[in-house]
Amino acid sequence: MTDLLAHDARFFTALTAADTAELETLLHPDFLLVAVGSGAVVTKSELIDAVATGAIRFQAITAFPDEATVRHIGDVGIVVGRTAMELAGPDGTPFTTASRYTHVFAGSRLVSAQGTTIESPEPTHET
Repeated sequence: MTDLLAHDARFFTALTAADTAELETLLHPDFLLVAVGSGAVVTKSELIDAVATGAIRFQAITAFPDEATVRHIGDVGIVVGRTAMELAGPDGTPFTTASRYTHVFAGSRLVSAQGTTIESPEPTHET
């Protein structure tokens, strides 16, 4: 359980540090991200390029690991968690967002990530 949360933390740290070498290591070759807000599908190379060029800057990411749900199904690990993010677009305009996310891991590599904007950052477990 803590291994997947540690991998999550490494991913968030790599984003805020714009550490493209670490992102290359952490992300599975077939990685796909469904972006918070826009719903755009972003490949591994597109995400790394956006981080490298400053098209998106993750200035701060606060995760809430105590709220995360971690599951293992065979060799697949799934984390559902919450973040609060401070970002800047290519022109430097800052914005913030709160999201719930699902990260899917194959071993220690992140295969898929999807974020959903939440209006209220308080934890909820709705069915």
